Amino acid sequence: MIDEFSRLSIGRIMSVAFRSAKVALHHSFAERKTTIKDLSMLMQRRSFLSRAGLGLGTTAAMSLLARDLVASGSLPTNSPGLPAGISGSLSLPHFPPKVKRVIYLYMSGGPSQLETFDYKPKLAEMDGQPMPESFTKGQPIAQLQNAPLKVQGHLTKFNRYGKSGAWISDFLPHHRKIVDEICIVKSMVTEQINHDPAHTFMNTGTAINGRPSIGSWVTYGLGSDCDDLPGFVVLTSVGGRNPQPISSRQWSAGFLPSRYQGVEFNSTGDPVHFVRNPDGVSRALQQKLLDGIGRLDRHRNELVDNPELATRISAYELAFRMQASIPRLMDMSDEPQSILDMYGAKPGDGSFASNCLLARKLAERGVRFIQLYHRGWDHHGDLVRYMNMCGGFTDQATAALLLDLKQRGMLHDTLIVWGGEFGRTPMFQGKGGPGRDHHIKGFSMWLAGGGIKPGYVYGETDELGYNASVDVVHVRDLHATLLHQLGADHQRLTHKYQGLDMRLTGVLPARVVREILV
Repeated sequence: MIDEFSRLSIGRIMSVAFRSAKVALHHSFAERKTTIKDLSMLMQRRSFLSRAGLGLGTTAAMSLLARDLVASGSLPTNSPGLPAGISGSLSLPHFPPKVKRVIYLYMSGGPSQLETFDYKPKLAEMDGQPMPESFTKGQPIAQLQNAPLKVQGHLTKFNRYGKSGAWISDFLPHHRKIVDEICIVKSMVTEQINHDPAHTFMNTGTAINGRPSIGSWVTYGLGSDCDDLPGFVVLTSVGGRNPQPISSRQWSAGFLPSRYQGVEFNSTGDPVHFVRNPDGVSRALQQKLLDGIGRLDRHRNELVDNPELATRISAYELAFRMQASIPRLMDMSDEPQSILDMYGAKPGDGSFASNCLLARKLAERGVRFIQLYHRGWDHHGDLVRYMNMCGGFTDQATAALLLDLKQRGMLHDTLIVWGGEFGRTPMFQGKGGPGRDHHIKGFSMWLAGGGIKPGYVYGETDELGYNASVDVVHVRDLHATLLHQLGADHQRLTHKYQGLDMRLTGVLPARVVREILV
């Protein structure tokens, strides 16, 4: 028996095939001077079904082939007749992509590069001594303004690991397993020194509120490989010092159509509010209601041509499909205990580990952009205690996610990004124990996956880890590189707004960091 959801899916496939075949025949008959009236008579639905000779298997194969062509860059995402879930608004990709999806592990609060990846022997030599004024004079400092500045040495040990010999601190022991899979960029710089504007800058390329987030730009240009889940999903977890809130504008669509905004999934309970039908409401009854609302909205849109009405229709339809897909997504009963142990996950507990496991499942389902925030990295004081906490919450699951994707053959077409909104100062700040202030002049992030050089270290900071001094990478460069791996030219991915061709990387210089690409 074919259930209601399967019938709906088959109906959508047939509708796509019907539209595609009609377009093809239209072009064919146009060459023969056939009238539109003749074409319409010939292409009545019954005539189509009786004469086309296409079985459901062939039709389904056509739909799957369309997905493959989009993923390979051979078919633009705005091609007519594509399923709504995979369609984008522009003629992308601009060139064959290296990856299909992004998983962004966002360490909210700003992890210290000097306790993770950026080993500086000079720090130990100068521990407790005044910070040379030549480094700090005229430079923005968050909370240490007008305070005596003293050098703070590393608060843990570092060692070299893997064939790459990259430095990894003892706070991240599981990173030793993946050191030859990741590319560490030690020369990141940003422009905003306080948390909220720094989050906004890292996510949207500007500190101005109301701009689209990077995930929204990606789904706007490229669509998604999934038609029953959002193309851009956000998950959050908490653990560490001062877990500051994250505003939902960090995954907003800004001035792009609202269908491209990120959807935050709850880490506990139902991942989406009201995903289950209330008592007494069957799926068939809800479908009738949805169809009625859709007809009214489409009738209204014929008069006003409002893109937000089309977005509303799309949102209703997606929500209906999600009611069937979400329970399957959240069912972890098919995950072997070995996988749960590898992640350190207890499904449903709201932890970063469980979110990482869910991220893998979302990736398998075709979600284009998955962003995991872990709030707790703002270590102004008692840094050793809180670094141990944050490392404990995130380190094992991060390594497990990368290794799990690799063993499933998915790492080659997934781009993983790890990092926060900025780094920490080489100077001491003490609140309940040694800590570090916000720092924007040099910090570390890493990337891994498709098209990224594995086991590679790029860029350097100066001898005290204050300024990025070699091969500087700006946030705009990071964004340009990420888009490039997805097959998008950051200068051509634009949207007309207030008379301007707006883009993620703005009008200031930005470059693809080709040195870290395979």
